[in-house]
Amino acid sequence: MNFPKYNLDGKIFRSISNSHNGEVSAETRFYYHQHGNVISADYSGGEILVGHLLGLMNENGRMDFLYQHINNENQQMAGECRSTPHKLLDGRLKFTEQWRWLTGDCSSGSSEIEEVKSN
Repeated sequence: MNFPKYNLDGKIFRSISNSHNGEVSAETRFYYHQHGNVISADYSGGEILVGHLLGLMNENGRMDFLYQHINNENQQMAGECRSTPHKLLDGRLKFTEQWRWLTGDCSSGSSEIEEVKSN
């Protein structure tokens, strides 16, 4: 098995943009974990009470994952996402994402999240 291009274990990300039909916002934080090419993250903040994502990273760093969360209206929401990493000039990562709801209106959208700079 090839090792993934990026190590996300312990990294924190925040939303910098999202489609109008998304629930992730600037207040949402993602706390990533990684074991080989298996990626998971817990997330919360803004409209999201608690959420989790799980997926796989390919050898180029692209991730395909499923996500689920409970929003502040106590609705269970779920979807799928393809996330493509980009390295920023300061060394942090930014993900460009294409996602689709598997619940609710089943609409799709795009978003970007970026790594929170560590102290």
